[in-house]
Amino acid sequence: MIELVNVTKNYGTKQALKELNLNIKQGEIFGFLGHNGAGKSTTIKSLVSIIQPSSGSIAVDGLSLSEHRETIKKKIAYVPDTPDIFLQLTAGEYWDLIGAAYGLDASKKQQRLDELATLFDMQSHQDETLAGFSHGMRQKTIIIGALLPDPDIWILDEPLQGLDPQAAFDLKQMMKAHAAKGKTVIFSTHALDTAQQLCDELAILKKGELIYNGSVEELLEQSPNESLEEIYLKMAGRQSDAQLAQTLEGEDYE
Repeated sequence: MIELVNVTKNYGTKQALKELNLNIKQGEIFGFLGHNGAGKSTTIKSLVSIIQPSSGSIAVDGLSLSEHRETIKKKIAYVPDTPDIFLQLTAGEYWDLIGAAYGLDASKKQQRLDELATLFDMQSHQDETLAGFSHGMRQKTIIIGALLPDPDIWILDEPLQGLDPQAAFDLKQMMKAHAAKGKTVIFSTHALDTAQQLCDELAILKKGELIYNGSVEELLEQSPNESLEEIYLKMAGRQSDAQLAQTLEGEDYE
């Protein structure tokens, strides 16, 4: 169980998160939806200790993140919102770095690495630097590194962005399998169909505030004659194409 209580993050006079309260259960895939700047990445970076909230608290399995940061970080796999990191390293060097950071046994690490590199078709690129990779190949490299220690909690910020269809499918299958083992997957996405396909529960953020927390099914039941896209755009403050067309028809142009 991951608990966020009144989590607020301020950047000067700008409030990126406002008193966010969430409970994320084990054995589920939890998704964050929201426009750019809604607070998704701020929330995720708070969970993985990249930034520290201005106020509020975060607890993982009953342990306070502020007091047990190192212990909790070992429970987490993290994919950032951009793969443009450690560009001077080869893929193999990056994976070695992750293995050392998590203290992985060499034989177990190699077995896991062989499985992941084969799955994502990266086994022949281990000696190439990340700087020479395409965006999608960098993304695969970072995903392999994150999943290498296979910790209980996967926190993935826009993990499917840039992946080819096969890699995206394989990652989604892995996310489902991880949750089915009673573990936790948290991810952010802009793709509503992906959220509908994967999420057991989701949170929709708007300008740093939580405007919905529940299942996709519960959200659809609130407006049975509308698509998830139409419901989301209404909640997030933007218009669907149909609504925009209706609005424009009513405008008086001279």
